[in-house]
Order: sequence, then C-alpha cells, then structure tokens
Amino acid sequence: MQSIRIYEMPDCKMVSSGKGMFGEKKFNRFEEWLSMQKRGLFPKDFLFGGEDGFTWLYMFEDGMSVPTEFEIIDFRGGLYAVATDIDQKTDLDSMNAEVDKFLNENGFKRDSSRPQLGNIITSTAVNKIMGYDQMDYYFPIKG
Repeated sequence: MQSIRIYEMPDCKMVSSGKGMFGEKKFNRFEEWLSMQKRGLFPKDFLFGGEDGFTWLYMFEDGMSVPTEFEIIDFRGGLYAVATDIDQKTDLDSMNAEVDKFLNENGFKRDSSRPQLGNIITSTAVNKIMGYDQMDYYFPIKG
C-alpha cells in the first residue's frame, strides 16, 4: 500500500488571509469567515508559511461573499505529493524521507517554486472521537 498520493490542483482563485499568526485579529477574522463556509466532500482551505507568519487560503467560487479585508488571488496549481499524519505531532524528517523515497521511485522531483500546503481533513465530530485532527501535507512536485 502506498502512503503517498499524487494530487493535481488546478489554477484557480483563492481568498487569502494575508500573512499573519494565529491569535491575531485579522487571522482570527479569516478563521471565523472560513468556518461559516459550507463544508463539502473535501476541505477547500490550505495553510502555508512558517516562523514569520502563515497565509491561509480558501478556494474562491463565483458568487461567494468575501469580506473586503481579504484579497482574492490567482493560485498557481500543479502536482503535489500528499501525505497524511496527525496535526502538530508529525515527524517532519521521517515524512520528508518517505516523500523523497516515493518521488525518486516514481520519477518526480520537488518543485521549490511553489509553497508546501497543509489542511485539516477531519471534522469536529471526528476530532471528538479520536482526540486529534488528521492533516494532509501537500508537497509541490514536477515530473
């Protein structure tokens, strides 16, 4: 069984939180807006960044009501290697080694021109049962 999968994201529009940190007013406002969006079969939000701040994205759809404080940006899609683990408990070194092994065996390379993304794939109900969230980690790749 393979634990890494390949996912292709289309070029699309995304609503952007702008760079920020959890706990900051604008970032909290984005999280509130995001939580009001109807949950579909797959999550539509993606987080990227690091020590100097995060950016939260949400896939834009025509007719969507977006607060004026958030920008709608062009998102460059592409291929991603996706791995799943426990949010905030992931052994990133081990995960990176597993992703690299998979990429090497299947003719892919990492694409450093695009950011790595992540999103929580579990619902609140699942978190209540398991006691944690599962997170998908998206590693940009090219053939």
